[in-house]
Amino acid sequence: MRTTWSPPAPFDLARVLSPLRRGSGDPTSSVADSGEWWLATTTAHGAATLRIAVDPAGEVAAEAWGDGAEVVLGRVPQLLGAADDDGGFVAAHEMVRRGRRAAPGMRLCSSGRVWDVLVAAVLEQKVTNREAWRSWRELCRRFGAPAPGPAPRGLCAPPTPRQVREIRDWEWHKAGVDGARRRTLIAAAGVAHRLERAVDLGGAEGRALLEHVPGIGPWTSAEVAQRAWGDPDAVSVGDYHLPTIVGLALANRPMDDAEMLDALAPYAGHRHRAVRYLNAAGATRPRFGPRLPARDYRTR
Repeated sequence: MRTTWSPPAPFDLARVLSPLRRGSGDPTSSVADSGEWWLATTTAHGAATLRIAVDPAGEVAAEAWGDGAEVVLGRVPQLLGAADDDGGFVAAHEMVRRGRRAAPGMRLCSSGRVWDVLVAAVLEQKVTNREAWRSWRELCRRFGAPAPGPAPRGLCAPPTPRQVREIRDWEWHKAGVDGARRRTLIAAAGVAHRLERAVDLGGAEGRALLEHVPGIGPWTSAEVAQRAWGDPDAVSVGDYHLPTIVGLALANRPMDDAEMLDALAPYAGHRHRAVRYLNAAGATRPRFGPRLPARDYRTR
């Protein structure tokens, strides 16, 4: 199945879709040298593969394969930020202004699918990205479905809720997933069909629905909201690095979560958007700062 879409304004495909990619070895996504993106996803109808390319004139061409092909093709404009509205956003800090100039084609993606981004977000709870991405690769490759169609070699969809419920304890251990995160994923899998309603609710109400699941708190719900429905105000409170990054960028000093929220108050309604612009401006924490220690749960 194929479709085309003419965006109303220029946009940066890589910057829009990059939040969906979990490290360079993510088995659910692939980026070709030509700049085209391949995504494998679950849907209520089954796995689907989506290929997206943008021609020099800015026209988007999308192709899809699999039982969920029609669903993912119908989501393409929303996935690429068609519903993202930055009206009323005013950059109150020089670093934010700099990021906005550097990324004029940034839009907030909206995958329209809670489950896939929820699994990845839970795996990233309280561990390093390296650990989380290793577990993500292991679970997707062992339990996810191969991507339908002529997809790049190794591309696969995340495991479905049913597949997650069927993973045995020793298999979780082999994937490096500790008891707390596996219990959260199993609990979420049991009500996964209800959690998809969060996309329609959106905003704080959608995040609150996700937080009914034991083990899902403000950080995880924000990470899902940013990707599943492009929530412009979802701040990842509780992140190990974010308060320091925001504090150094906006006030030249590290902050805690409460101070970070105060600093982002001028961007109410668009706080996540402001953070994305800080990222585009190159805001980061010093390399010599404290780091979250890496752990390997497979050795325990």
